[in-house]
Parts: sequence; C-alpha cells; structure tokens
Amino acid sequence: MSSKFLPKVAGLAVTALAAVAMPLTCAAGQTLAKLPAVPAQMACTLPTFQSLNLNGVADDHGQVTFTAVSLVSASATNPAAYCSVRGVIGPGASSIVIKLPMAAWTQRYVQNGCGGECGNDNLGAPTQSVGCAPVNAGELVTATTNMGHTGADGATWIVNKPLAGIDFAYRGVHVAAQVAKSVIKSFYGQPAAYSYFDGCSDGGREALMSAQRYPNDFDGIAAGAPANNMDVQNTYHHANRLLTNQSTPGYIPLPERNTYLLLRGNLPYIHAKVVAACDGLDGVVDGIIDDPRECKFDTNTLVCAYNGNEAGCLSQAQADAAFRIHDGAKTITGVRLEPEIATEWGSELDWTLYMPAAQGGSAGAENFVNGWLLKTFINSPYKDDTLNPRTVNDLVWTVPAFHDTVASSAVYSATNPDLRPFAASGGKLILWHGWADQHISPQGTIQYWERMSQVSGKSDDFARFYLFPGMGHCGSGLGPNVFDVLTPLMSWVEAGDAPTSLVANNASTSVSRPVYPYPAVARYKGTGTPSSAANFESYTPAHKSDIKTNNAGDYLYAPGFPQAQCTGVGTEMVCEGGKKL
Repeated sequence: MSSKFLPKVAGLAVTALAAVAMPLTCAAGQTLAKLPAVPAQMACTLPTFQSLNLNGVADDHGQVTFTAVSLVSASATNPAAYCSVRGVIGPGASSIVIKLPMAAWTQRYVQNGCGGECGNDNLGAPTQSVGCAPVNAGELVTATTNMGHTGADGATWIVNKPLAGIDFAYRGVHVAAQVAKSVIKSFYGQPAAYSYFDGCSDGGREALMSAQRYPNDFDGIAAGAPANNMDVQNTYHHANRLLTNQSTPGYIPLPERNTYLLLRGNLPYIHAKVVAACDGLDGVVDGIIDDPRECKFDTNTLVCAYNGNEAGCLSQAQADAAFRIHDGAKTITGVRLEPEIATEWGSELDWTLYMPAAQGGSAGAENFVNGWLLKTFINSPYKDDTLNPRTVNDLVWTVPAFHDTVASSAVYSATNPDLRPFAASGGKLILWHGWADQHISPQGTIQYWERMSQVSGKSDDFARFYLFPGMGHCGSGLGPNVFDVLTPLMSWVEAGDAPTSLVANNASTSVSRPVYPYPAVARYKGTGTPSSAANFESYTPAHKSDIKTNNAGDYLYAPGFPQAQCTGVGTEMVCEGGKKL
C-alpha cells in the first residue's frame, strides 16, 4: 500500500511545516492528515509523458501507451488547473484516464470505479462524495479505466477477445492502479501518501475484487451496492424477474398475457399499500420503510376481490407475480438460487426496470440477462447465443444447472469473504447499499458481510457496513440518497477515526438521516422534526432478522472459493486447470 511511504512523508511535513501542519478537520468531526500541496515536476505535454518508460510497471509487464495529454485551466466549474492524461495499458486494451492537479495536489490518489459492464472511462467526481473538501478543492489525483473495452466494440465485445474479458474480470482496475501510481511518482517526484478506491454497482464489485485479490493496492476502499455475485445476478436474479411477468410458460406458474402492462401501471398502488402497512414500524411515518425485512406484507391484500375493487387493485395472478418478484429465484423444486427477498418492499416504484412499457417489449432485466449470455460470459452448456430468458425451459432451473451456469464466478465474481490480508495491511473498507435498490439486492451484500465478518474476525476493526433506507441503486429513491462516503473513509485511514455514522440527505424532500453501522439503525428521539438527522440516535435491534440469506450459492461465499487466474490463448480465455470460458 502507498501508506508504506507515509512515515517518511508525514515526518517531512511535520518538520518542514510545523507551524501549519495541523490536521484538517472536516464535517462531523472527521479529521484528515494535513499534507502540504505538491506542485507538478513535469510538463503537461504528450511528448513528456511519452518519454516515460512505464513498460513492465503492470504485474504482467504490459506496455503503456499515452495517447492524449492536455492542460485544463481552473474555471467556475473546475476549482484547480489539472493535467488530463489518456493512455492504454497492454496487452489488453484497458484505457487509463488520469487527472493530475498542477499545483494543488495534497498527496492523495482516488481511483473511480466503473458501473454496468463498464466500457467507458468518463472521469467525474468519486461516487457519493458530495461535500468532500479535497474533491471540492480539486486536490486529488483521480483516475479510472474502461476495463478493456469501449462502446465502439459493440454488444459482443468479449467474444473472441479473451484479454478484454480478463481486464473486465479483475485485471483492469489493478493495472490501472499500478500505472497511475507510477505516473504520480514521476509527475510529482514522490509517491501518493494515501490511495483510495471508490465505486458503486460494478464499481462496488471492482472494489471488493481489489480488496480480495490485490490487498495492497489501496489504503481505503468504498464499495457501494456491489454487483459482486455477478453470474447469479445476471442470470437467475434478473431472469426470474422477467419470467415472472412473461406469458410464456416457464418454471413457475406465470400470470396472464397482459400482466406486463397491468402490473406496470399498478406499481403506485402496490407501493402505497406496502408503505401504509409497513412505514410506521420504525416509529416514524415518513413514507420510508426503515428495514424492509420487518415488513411482512401480504400480497393477497392487493387483490380486487379482497379490497372491494379499489382503483388500481390487482388480479390474483398479478398479486402472485408481485410476490415472486419480491421473493426471488428458486428451482423448480423450491430451492433458493439467491437469498430470500430479491426485491425489497418499498422499492415498487422502480420495478419498471423489469417491465417494458408495451407488451412484448424488452426491459432492463431482460437486457442484463441477454447481455451476459450473448457475450458468452458463462460456461457450457449455456454458452449459446440462441438462448434467451424468454425461451429457457425447466431444465435450466435446477441446482446442477445453477452450478454449471455460475461456474465462471471464480473469474468474474468477488464473493470470497477472506479479507484478512487486506486488514493485515492496514486497509479500511466501507461497504454500503440502498435498502430500496431495484437492481442489485441488498440481501446479497448482507450475505457477503455476514460471511466476511465470520471469516475475517473483528471486522469492525477494518470494515463498516451501512444500509440506507429508501435509497435506490447507488442513489435516487425516496429516502435520503446523497452523502459523503469518501471523507469518512479518508478520516478512518489517515487519523484512525472509524465512522460512527454517515449522514444522507434528499434535496427533493429536505430530509436528512443518519445511517449507522449495521446492524444498528436510526431511531427517532421523540422530539424535534423527524426530517432532521440531529433528532435521531443509534439503536441496535434486540433480535436478529428472521430473513435468511442461505441459498444454493452459499459455496460461492466460502473463504476457499477459488479466484482463478486466466490467460488469453488464441480466441479463448483459459483459466487455472485448463478451464476455458
């Protein structure tokens, strides 16, 4: 980790700048090391960067080629001038994009994660860092990577491009960190004092992949809504949501032909009924369900025959479909293929992700599954570009088929819970998820946290987990959904101040709320407005939730679950033991 250089750097700072080297105190009592700004020692020109010899910097001795360098001046929207650098890391095609402050760098490096299946290298502000002082002042070196491919590569970018698959799986983020750190050392004449990674969705998977496979790459890691169980998520998790709303016969009894349109149009009704039943369980009626696991909502109450034909009510088949979307994927014999509760109560307004606007149209869930299958991420016999979630049959929905389908998890998934090497190196992890995430179930993150805590022991010493009520995927949603995770992470790494809470805000509702480390929750003190975070305190429930995360994929979360290393042989990805993907 870059903090190996810290004693020397910090010592120089205290000696040379004793009069001004006071800690930088941030919001909510968080403290960052006061590191003096270091100016650039190189010219911001393409020839200057092309003269750098970075070949061999990456673990696999990949070549680095710089393609564009430009100086970006300070402006009303850009607090400090920086050098913008673009390049490519071989032997694959992972891009690297770096922003290097010209005079304001305070010795911190933050690498941004990439969402979806990546394919872009847009370098914006780090995820959920609103209010972070070093970000606002333009003091950070930031970088990102497209992880081996671009949108121009088309829908089947991974087919016959094994190096792109390896870069996406695990290599891209690692080599980008190695190259960025080498560039930093050359550009400023010294290494970064601290290095961080911040990502959500696939960026959260990348974050956990870094902690598991490369525990020395970053001092602090923020992993939001991680897509870490990638194979399961992009097959059974989303396929179940799609098939639940299809008229084509499948492994479960499916509703009538027009359920797509009817159920989609009735989502506000479903949401209103769920909130009415469960909103007040936390002692505050605010339209947000604090812990959806405590909501034991009966979908039969949505049926017209039950509630007197209220406007927006459902048929029994529609109500059953709503339950199955909530319940999650199972085999034809009822064995769970993902944790109980695939879609939380309270997230209904975002269920349009699974339902097209017109009958027979495609929806997000279908696109995710098709994308995973058509790019041939998964193993035989389901590596078949003629297979799609509308034509799968019962043979796919068995435990043996499940094991085969998710066999490539050893490459793409970041579920190995053994973070002891990361903890031993001094690393700190903040894991977070929205309780109303419509895309990736927070139950999977809970499963990872539970296993990681069991395996790593004393996880509070190096990790914290936060669940945000009412927040959707990586943000949005009805609950407080904007916060700063980066400053608390930096404060923990640099000053040893473990974050006791994160405060989230919702600009639309003017509501703020503290979120405490799991399993603690926020409870209203009983006085003052419930719209203010100041009027809540930490409360740890006396009893654990009765919702279990156990499923047929539990073995994916074993500490001995392999993290395969792969190479490109011709047009195939060949992994340890001769396995081909």
